Amino acid sequence: MRIADVIAQTLAAHGIRTAFGMPGGEVVTLLDALEAAGIAFTLARNETAAAMMAAGASAVTGAPGLLLTTLGPGLANAVNGIADAHQEQVPLIVLSGIVETSVRGRYTHQILDHAALLRPLVKASFEVSAEGAAETVARALALAVRAPAGPVHIDLSPVLAAQAAPASARPLAPPARRHPVPAGDDPILRAVADKIAHSRHPIILAGFDAARCGAAAAVTLLMDQQRIPVITTYKAKGLVPEDHPLSLGGAGLSPKADTILLALIAKADLVLTIGYDPIEMRAGWLDAFPATAQVIDLTAYPADHGMHRIDQQIIGPLPGTIAALNWALGKGSPSGHWAAGQAVAARTALATAFAPPTPWGPHAVFATLQAALPESATVTVDSGAHRILFSQMWQTRRPLSVLQSAGFCTMGAALPLAIGAARAGASGPVVAIMGDGGLEMTAGELGTLRDTGLKVIVLVVQDVSLALIALKQAQAGLAPAGVAMGRTDYAVLAQAFGGVGVTVASAEALKAALDQALSTDGFSLIAATVDANAYRGAF
Repeated sequence: MRIADVIAQTLAAHGIRTAFGMPGGEVVTLLDALEAAGIAFTLARNETAAAMMAAGASAVTGAPGLLLTTLGPGLANAVNGIADAHQEQVPLIVLSGIVETSVRGRYTHQILDHAALLRPLVKASFEVSAEGAAETVARALALAVRAPAGPVHIDLSPVLAAQAAPASARPLAPPARRHPVPAGDDPILRAVADKIAHSRHPIILAGFDAARCGAAAAVTLLMDQQRIPVITTYKAKGLVPEDHPLSLGGAGLSPKADTILLALIAKADLVLTIGYDPIEMRAGWLDAFPATAQVIDLTAYPADHGMHRIDQQIIGPLPGTIAALNWALGKGSPSGHWAAGQAVAARTALATAFAPPTPWGPHAVFATLQAALPESATVTVDSGAHRILFSQMWQTRRPLSVLQSAGFCTMGAALPLAIGAARAGASGPVVAIMGDGGLEMTAGELGTLRDTGLKVIVLVVQDVSLALIALKQAQAGLAPAGVAMGRTDYAVLAQAFGGVGVTVASAEALKAALDQALSTDGFSLIAATVDANAYRGAF
């Protein structure tokens, strides 16, 4: 057994079944070992996109994502994707090749200090040695998934990868981990329950960590039994069913939505944050909680921020903590929470604010998509004006069914996230929503779709501009500059890559195109042409 086999089998023992990247000569042995260990490799066209594909796969499987790059320019080209994993808290293993130690002091071709390059972005950087290869990889995996999750980098030289493993070397599986459930009679939780029971206007603000750790059912029960309205961040959409009367949808980037939601929060006497990290929120959420409200943070780990005060922090596993809190509260009727239906009024105001104003435009695109897709769909969305509008309009009943870069907000994420999710076996159809800029930044990954044969629908909201930047220029009283784009025939582009391509300019045509795409094998690209001016005042 080669050292590369020990590494690959250790990765497989930790639940990794997919890898993404672009190989170079320094990692060919490792690539062979991954395939032999049952880890299917997907060739991407760009290393940053490969890192985001790994993030999409991780969101579906719960296992760490795996990125494979060659040395120097390969790893350097992955930096934006690794930075995204850092801010989005994706457990990502970055495996890179490196020049052999014996010539490293003399050889300069494609050489840079990998660990120094990635130091601000990874939790640690390791170089594998012949002794302890499995132990090093297992340590890296444990560190990647430890809260807050994030990327960990591993260097491996090609000579070492091909070297026979020591006789004592064995792949390592993760230890059996058990998480005791907090008790409902815990005095700390009983005190929190007492504060909830005696509050008049409690509100829940929930984040992505609550969605990914399996707390959805417990949070929904808390909302239902105590009649507490729930606001989520964009990445936590679906934590509670968004068609529920007390669900107020996603928040953080839309001034129009925030005007309604912050007005409701201003009336709260208790703010319960659950798995919440305000990295997703715009500056308008600074000091958003009223001075008279008690702020209690339920978290698996303290988030690093200075956005607002926290009066009490309850640190522990979220599903068990909230379940115990529900037990402590019992099934008694809440005492007068949100009299006169103020939370329902806020939900109605949000629906009115984001109702389609015209028969065709970006609002109509998302309304048509909502009606066409089954509840099992996984949707990824790129950064831009369309993302803010989509995230306010879209309703889902499932956590982790909407994937996006919400803390880092990088462009070009939707297509690779969709590829990663589909490659990892996401249930239901997978749809990537993009703008012109995001698609043209990652258009080469249409070739990845062709080569993998994945069934992914790419929906391009084509407004021939960087619409969000144009809006910000207008808000600053500036003329548009550097934001106009030419009109590319994306349907022809899709066909050139072996997919189905169509351009639509009405809700009826979009509905027909979506119906066709849902019944078509392979990938489809639908370019929905809209006027960028439709975003003015939209969010």
